Amino acid sequence: MSDQITITPAKGSWVVRAGGAVLGESSAALELKEGDRDPVIYFPKSDVAMEFLDVTETRTTCPLKGEAVHYSIVTKSKVLEDAGWSYDAPKAEVAALKDHIAFYGRDDVAVEQL
Repeated sequence: MSDQITITPAKGSWVVRAGGAVLGESSAALELKEGDRDPVIYFPKSDVAMEFLDVTETRTTCPLKGEAVHYSIVTKSKVLEDAGWSYDAPKAEVAALKDHIAFYGRDDVAVEQL
């Protein structure tokens, strides 16, 4: 089943914004495609202001990728619960995801190509 997942360098530069601020910008992001789902952009954690993210108790498991740790984004006005996730120990087939983080596209979080 892992052949349903492809990970490639994301074209161009990408930014993640929340609470009116830029949390990260990267020209080294990865694009994950899984079956017929929308592509997901994974930012290198080194390109994200991780000090504005808090690990939550939420854990999810994907049979193809492994266990995901979830993060809340702390903005000046509120906490955006479970707004992002990462695979700290991804399965071998998706090892490129290690040290990367993705964000849910929602009203209060934007992932955009520059």
